[in-house]
Amino acid sequence: MSFRNLDGRRIILGVTGSIAAYRAAELASSLASLKADVRVAMTPSATRFVGPATFRALTGHTPLTGVFDEVEERSVAHIALVENADLMIIAPATANIIGKIASGIADEIVTTLTMAAPCPVLLAPAMNTRMWTNPIVIANVDRLRNMGYHFVDPVEGRLACGYEGVGKMAP
Repeated sequence: MSFRNLDGRRIILGVTGSIAAYRAAELASSLASLKADVRVAMTPSATRFVGPATFRALTGHTPLTGVFDEVEERSVAHIALVENADLMIIAPATANIIGKIASGIADEIVTTLTMAAPCPVLLAPAMNTRMWTNPIVIANVDRLRNMGYHFVDPVEGRLACGYEGVGKMAP
């Protein structure tokens, strides 16, 4: 997949509840400018950081915010949306979403889409340094890597909580 032209590539962007959610809007904009067909799904917590209208404006598509949202008439959203996807990106990926996916929990739209995704899934974690280095999070990330999930590990920097360290979503 070329990063200069994603014309016609279908990318699902799962956005979770983190202060880094604004960076997901930047990612959606960048992908759309490369001509990707970007569809967004947001956890309930994500909508408290960035509104669905932002993603609608950036991608031209109304984001899914619930499992029962419809993509088109007579379809099941979490199946129809990922059916022809080339890639699913979860950015930011919180400790919570990583734990849910590692445990097979599908209780909102992003985890439900992830469980149904036939395409590669790429997670871009963002969280406090202590959370990123927590043995449970480390084990969940290792488990997902072993199952074939891909990660863009967080980078070092100033975090929203005021800490300095690894946990910032990679650019």
